[in-house]
Amino acid sequence: MRTGFIAFLTAAISIASVPASAQVRDAVYRGTMVCDKLPFSAGKSREAIEVTIAGGSVRYSRVVRLRSTAEPTREEGSGTLNGDNISLKGSWKGGNRQFEAKYDGTFVRRHASLRGTQTWNDGGKTASRACYGVIKRPLRAFLQRDRKQP
Repeated sequence: MRTGFIAFLTAAISIASVPASAQVRDAVYRGTMVCDKLPFSAGKSREAIEVTIAGGSVRYSRVVRLRSTAEPTREEGSGTLNGDNISLKGSWKGGNRQFEAKYDGTFVRRHASLRGTQTWNDGGKTASRACYGVIKRPLRAFLQRDRKQP
């Protein structure tokens, strides 16, 4: 009985000591980004973000909404992974408005907290705003698996 308990305890400690970077990263992460108010927007924005990590490649897209309806084009960009750190850079353009975005974050288990800024150009006027949010992947049991061909 005692040997079984020691084996269980050893297995539990070894599983708990696996670093987060060894966990599954390839997945679609979804979450929400909240950004401060701009001079020409209705208020703070709270919009969905989707980050796809596949084979070390990072891509993201996010809804842009200045008033009550979403803009026809989305903010899009790419990123990099460095251990548990993620960096995203992207942009958006609509009419005479455009912005460049940069977000950074750190993974903890299956989610990452992001912080960054958007630098806007609105007809020659420049404004910056802070953004923050969280992205999260589904539980490992719900991730898509490659099926073997018969």
